[in-house]
Amino acid sequence: MTQPPEPQIRVATTARLRAAGRTPEQIRALVRKGDLVPVARGVYVRQAVARAFDPVPNGGHVQRAAGAIVLAGRGSVISHRSAALVHDIATPGSDVAEVSITSPAGRRGRRHGVHVYSAALPGCHVTRRFGLPVTTPARTVIDLARTLTFAEAVVAADSALHHGLTVAVDLWKVAAECRYMWGGARAARVARFADGMAESPLESLARVLFHEYELPAPELQVPIYDGDRFIGRVDFLWRKARLIAEVDGGVKYTDPRRARAQLWRDKALRAAGYEVLHFDWAEITTQPAQVAAAIQAALLARAA
Repeated sequence: MTQPPEPQIRVATTARLRAAGRTPEQIRALVRKGDLVPVARGVYVRQAVARAFDPVPNGGHVQRAAGAIVLAGRGSVISHRSAALVHDIATPGSDVAEVSITSPAGRRGRRHGVHVYSAALPGCHVTRRFGLPVTTPARTVIDLARTLTFAEAVVAADSALHHGLTVAVDLWKVAAECRYMWGGARAARVARFADGMAESPLESLARVLFHEYELPAPELQVPIYDGDRFIGRVDFLWRKARLIAEVDGGVKYTDPRRARAQLWRDKALRAAGYEVLHFDWAEITTQPAQVAAAIQAALLARAA
């Protein structure tokens, strides 16, 4: 089935509207009627454009980013967290209200809800989405890795790889090209650690937890069989110890049928000789030492 074409953003500025003969009063009237939708100071999109972005993930932020680069001037590019939203790359944390852009000659800092970074971007680090210049997924991940915590950046890197937005070799290449920039060493570490087998931000955070507490690295998304019978695919497996860890966002347990299926699967896994541990978001994010201790104890017990 053919995908519908990506909607394109076209903006109108107060200056252009005035040049076309609109008075300030007429512009304000168009805004009140909803025919013009403000996306930045003195920057608007038509109502039809705004509606076209209603179903687009992060569509409101994409429009605000369009307004920000218009005001920033020629050569400005959507970047960092805003670029992640444009590409629909997962990042942990609350909703991102601030727009992030990179300008070759812009002053660094924050103003009117826009965070301006200053850098000269090679042409191969810039692409276009929705008609807007934006850093490529690989450059977006590396910029996030330079400016966020290791765990936050791993979430973004895993997400970009898992959804096929970039590949590991491109992350390594861009990290090498940015190695002398601030945070370049951390970005290289994230690029090496990233794994597209992680299917959710919680799995990525769990991977970081295992790494930071020096647990043996598990296999990800492993299908488990009892003879010829398929039991299920598990999040993490320490094969030698036959130990499984599952990280649960909690959604599955709001559906009684899914909860029963999970209980059946755990029973089948244990009958096949595996131990199964479950951890939720709160445990992974606020009790990492307890999670690591539980896994370490299970590994030692299984080895004994």
